[in-house]
Amino acid sequence: MAGKFELYTDKGGEFRFRLKAGNGEVIALSSEGYTTKAAAKNGIESIRKNAPDAPVVELDD
Repeated sequence: MAGKFELYTDKGGEFRFRLKAGNGEVIALSSEGYTTKAAAKNGIESIRKNAPDAPVVELDD
């Protein structure tokens, strides 16, 4: 099974999403909070469109 985005409402009433792998493991923790569901869906679409081949950049501590 392919991964999926889960869209949900947090305790404060904001919309958030997380990305889960096909095995159900969370691979991207909760997004920022959005005031509307539409804005959260736009956040998901932005990730799909803008980062399909994003490189890994290591930051020195």
